[in-house]
Amino acid sequence: MPALDHDRCYRALAARDARFDGQFIAGVHSTGIYCRPSCPAATPKPGNVRFYPTAAAAHEAGLRACKRCQPDAVPGNPDWNLRDDLAARAMRLITDGVVEREGVPGLARRLGYSSRHLTRVLSDELGAGPLALARAHRAESARTLLAATDLPAGQIAFAAGFASIRQFNETVRTVYRSSPIELRDRARRGRDAASAAERAVGGHDATRLSLRLAARPPFDGAGVLQYIADHAVPGVERMLADEEGRLRGVERWVPLPGGPALVHVELDDERPGVRVSAQLATLSDLSPLTARVRRWFDLDADAVAIDGALGDDALLAPLVAAVPGIRIPGAVDPAETLLRTIVGQQISLSAARTVLGRLAADLAGLDGRAPVGGADEDALLPFPSPAVIAEHGARVLRGPASRVRTVIGTAEALASGELVLDVGLRAADLRERLVRMPGIGPWTADYVALRVLGSPDVLLASDLVLLRTLDALGAARSPREAAALGERWAPWRSYATLHLWRAAPPARARSSAAR
Repeated sequence: MPALDHDRCYRALAARDARFDGQFIAGVHSTGIYCRPSCPAATPKPGNVRFYPTAAAAHEAGLRACKRCQPDAVPGNPDWNLRDDLAARAMRLITDGVVEREGVPGLARRLGYSSRHLTRVLSDELGAGPLALARAHRAESARTLLAATDLPAGQIAFAAGFASIRQFNETVRTVYRSSPIELRDRARRGRDAASAAERAVGGHDATRLSLRLAARPPFDGAGVLQYIADHAVPGVERMLADEEGRLRGVERWVPLPGGPALVHVELDDERPGVRVSAQLATLSDLSPLTARVRRWFDLDADAVAIDGALGDDALLAPLVAAVPGIRIPGAVDPAETLLRTIVGQQISLSAARTVLGRLAADLAGLDGRAPVGGADEDALLPFPSPAVIAEHGARVLRGPASRVRTVIGTAEALASGELVLDVGLRAADLRERLVRMPGIGPWTADYVALRVLGSPDVLLASDLVLLRTLDALGAARSPREAAALGERWAPWRSYATLHLWRAAPPARARSSAAR
C-alpha cells in the first residue's frame, strides 16, 4: 500500500468527507483517540493528527476508538477488493474469520507464505501484524454483537473469537475505553443501534440476530436485488417485495463454517446499506456472515471513484448517469456459484433456473448438514453441497452428457479439496485453477472471479450480451475489439461490464443463462 498522503487525508478530514470512511483512520495524538474521516468533532490541528491504513495500526500506536463517531461502524476498505496483493488477500480472509478458526499459521498456509513473512509484510504495509489485525476485527465483531443482541457478554466474548472473557474485557477496554456493558448502552443510543424489535436472544439450537451493514453512496442495491431475482433458483432463494411489487429483499440459506444460516437481507430505507436478519447455527459465524453479505451486495465499493472514472468515458457516461452506484452481485458460496454457472452454460436463464431448482429439490435431505425444512411447503432448501452433487447428481441432472460430466467432475474436485476456491486467491490464480478443469472455459473462469472475488477489473470480452450492446452502440463487434476498448476502463472493467449488461436490449439479455 502506498504511504497515506497526509495533506490529502487531512483535507478529507477537515471536510468531514464520508466517502473516505473505512479507507483510512485519523489518529489524534493530542487526545489519544482515532476517528473516521467524517467524525463531527472539531478538526484537530494538522500537527496533532496522523493517518493509519487500519484500525489495528491505530491500536498499535496506543490510540482508542472515538466514542462519538464509532470508526469501526463503517463500510470496509475498497482496497481489499481492488488490490490483489498479499496484504489485500490476507485482509479478505481475516474479515472472513480465518484467524479465529485456523490461527495465523492457517492464514499463512492459505496464502502460501510462512507466518513470519506474512507478519512482516502486513506490519510494513498495514501497520499491524495478523494477530493485531484479527484482534481489531474481533473487537469490531464484539461491538456489533453487543449492539445487536441481548446475549450475555460471556457468550459474546467467545462468539467474537476471544480465547477468554478476561481477554475480551481487556480488549474492549483498550480499544473503546469502556466496559462491554457501557459499550452496549452507548451503541444502542447511537445511529447504528438496533431497535428493540430487531434485537434477539440466542437459544439452545440457533441464534437469531439483526444488524445493519452500511454502504458508500450512491448504492444501487435495487440493481443487485434484481440480478439475484433474475437468477433465483426456485425453492432456494425467496425474493421479498413491498405492497407495490418493488423488490425489497431476499431470503435463503447461506453455508457458514459453523453450519447453514437462514439469512434475510433487505434494503435499508433510511441510509445506503442493507439490514440483515439471520438464524445462525453458532454465534461465531457472525464474522463470516457479515463478510459474505458485504461481498454479496458489494457494500465496500467506492462508488464515487468508480462512477467518476467510468462517467468520464463518452461511451459509458450515459449508462453511469442512468445507474449511479452500480454494484457487483457477489457470491455467498464460491462452490455454489461455480456449479450454478456450469449448469447454466449454453441454455436459457429460465431453463437453468428450472434445472437447478429440480436439483435442489431432488437432493434435499441427502446432506448431513442440511437444515430440516419440516412440513412447511414454503420452507427454503439449501443448495446441495459439492459432496452431495458428486455422489447423487448424475441420477438427477439432465442435459448434454458433456455438461453433466463437467458438473460432476467439478463437484468431485471441490468435495475432495483438489479444487479450492476462496477469497484469499488472486484473480489470476483462481482463473488458472478453473481453466485446468475439464469443461470450464475462460468465460466461466472470469465470470466466477468477478462474482466470487468481487474483482473490479474483469471485462467479459467474449460475452454475447456485452458484444450485442457494444455493437448496438457502434463501439465493437468482436471479443478482440471489446478487449481493446475495455483497456480504457481499467481498473473498473467489471463495473463497465455490468453497465453494458444493464443496457442490453431486454429480449437479448434474457437469452443468456449466466448474465
